[in-house]
Formats: sequence, structure tokens, C-alpha cells
Amino acid sequence: MTQKSLHKRNNQLAQSQKQLEFLANGIFKTGELPTFKNKLKDTGIAPLTANTLEILQINVGYMCNQVCEHCHVDAGPDRKEIMTKETMLQCLDVIKNTHAHTLDLTGGAPEMNPNFRWFVEEASKAGIKDFIVRSNLTIIRANKKYHDLPEFFKNYNIHVVSSMPHWTQGKTDKQRGKGVFNQSIQALKDLNAIGYGMPDSKLKLDLVYNPSGAFLPANQSAMEKDFKSALLEDFGIHFHQLFAITNLPISRFLDYLIASDNYEDYMYALVEAYNPQAAKSVMCTNTLSISWDGYLYDCDFNQMLELPVNSKVKHISNYNEDLLNGRTIVTSQHCYGCTAGAGSSCQGSVA
Repeated sequence: MTQKSLHKRNNQLAQSQKQLEFLANGIFKTGELPTFKNKLKDTGIAPLTANTLEILQINVGYMCNQVCEHCHVDAGPDRKEIMTKETMLQCLDVIKNTHAHTLDLTGGAPEMNPNFRWFVEEASKAGIKDFIVRSNLTIIRANKKYHDLPEFFKNYNIHVVSSMPHWTQGKTDKQRGKGVFNQSIQALKDLNAIGYGMPDSKLKLDLVYNPSGAFLPANQSAMEKDFKSALLEDFGIHFHQLFAITNLPISRFLDYLIASDNYEDYMYALVEAYNPQAAKSVMCTNTLSISWDGYLYDCDFNQMLELPVNSKVKHISNYNEDLLNGRTIVTSQHCYGCTAGAGSSCQGSVA
């Protein structure tokens, strides 16, 4: 597992422009594979445009207690980008007036933002239908100050969405680090103990699966059955849904693909698995991503590549939902990851 972020290692791929240049060149520049933009044109979907906003996703910072080898955020303990209370106040103004039905807090580990609990308390007052916090599970066990997070989540009816690469220790620790599996299992037990993930419980607990190598995820429904069976049989753990998310070729996963000489094969696999139905339903058509410093993006992946929205409205400080609806989505070759097979989004398969 990676011990330091790309930024800490001074890896050139820590620069978003270097990633974009790599994705634009090689097999795409020669025409060996069609660019994503041309693929959309060929399948009659260009231009890809945003519909009415349904999901407001806010990244409250890139700091994390883990340094996972596939992380598209390049998150880690050494990342200092953290949303300030001032930016959170601007976000709260938007949350109170948005037509979106889902608020989705992500990171890094969002719980490590010093104003996280205050922000959750304030945001919950807006009455958003589905309030998601994306937790890596280990944060709950990382320090005594986080041990009460399950109760905190319950108090505000938070929908917990947690990363879980596999139901076995070997595969989980390989992707996320030594000890992650055991901590994750304990955190899931802590959540189950107060009702999260239990059958018929309204306290939602969903898991997220990312492949541990240069391959696409298997069928989401089949994987959910396997996960539920294994976790229940081995540990007595319950959860509601499993979301299978394709690894996009950016940041640390792009670095892994290049270092392991898997980049071209992986891009071929993504392009060959392109599904027009998935392309029509990609999450950027109903989602808006807000960065730790308040800038607006079509998705969290575009945020990491520093590809801002194609709109006059670029920042939370001059937010205008009417102007953002109908905008043309900004794309590059990484977008193939969301349109392969059954498609991929932060809420799992889309087609």
C-alpha cells in the first residue's frame, strides 16, 4: 500500500495538468482509441448536459487517516486542504435553498474536518431528504474522539456510506493498509449495535466496493449477495446496499496503472465496455460537486483534475442553481470509467 500521497512524494501526477496531458496523449492522440468526446458524438449523446440538480456533493477536505493505493483524491494525513467555517457557511446558504433531495459529504475523511460536527448539525436543519456521510469506517476506531461517531450519525439520521473493498482481510488490507480490515469490521459492528444496517431499520448503512486491481467490477447485485452472505456468516454483520464503483484512471490509480504497465489494457477495457445507456445516466447530469475551497465541479473526479463547471457560476459565493442546470458537462478520457458496463457513480451502477 502507498504510504504517502502523490503530493508528498512530489510525483508529477500530483499535478492535475500532468494527468490530463497523459490522458489526452498516447492511444487517444494517435486515434487508436476514440476520445470520450468523440464517443459521445458517435453515440448521439453529445453534448452531455446537466439536468435538474438532485445531489449536492460537498468535499470538506482531502485530509484522511488512510492512504489507499487507488484513491482518486490522493487523500492522506499529509493533505492540508480543509474546508473553512466561512466556506461551510456559504454552503449552508445553498443547502437551505437547493432543490436537491440529497446532500452528500465526502473527503478525505470528512470527519477529520474540525468543523465537521457543527456543519452536520447545521445542515441537518435544512430538512434534506437524504443526508449522506461517506465514512471510511476506520476513522471510527482511529481515535477515542471518534468512537462516538455512530451515535452522532444516529442523532442526525445520517445515511452512512462506507468503503469496504472485500469481505476478506488480505484483499482489504492490500488496497487500504495493514489493520484496515479488522478496524472496519469493528466499526461495522459498532454501527450495527445501534441499528445501522439492520433489516427494516431506517438507519441506512451502505457499503462501497472498488476493484483492487486493473479490472472492472463484477455485477453489483451478485456482489451484494456475496458480501451480505460472507459478512453475516463470518462476523454477524448486516448492511443494506452495496455500491460497485469503477476505478477511474486518475491520481493514484493512474499512477498504479502506469507503474504496473496496465494503463493501455485498462483503457481498452473501459472503451470496449462503453454503454450508451450508462452514458445517458451518468451522475454528473444530476450532481454538483463543491470543493473544500468552494469551487464548483461536475463531479468529484473533475474536482481532482481541476476541471471547473462550464458556467458563469464558478464558486459557491455566487451560486445560482438555475444557471447551473442545463450546463454542458466538462469531460475527458477518465469519464469512460463512469460509462463502462452497468455504469458507475457514487451511488453505484446507473444502467
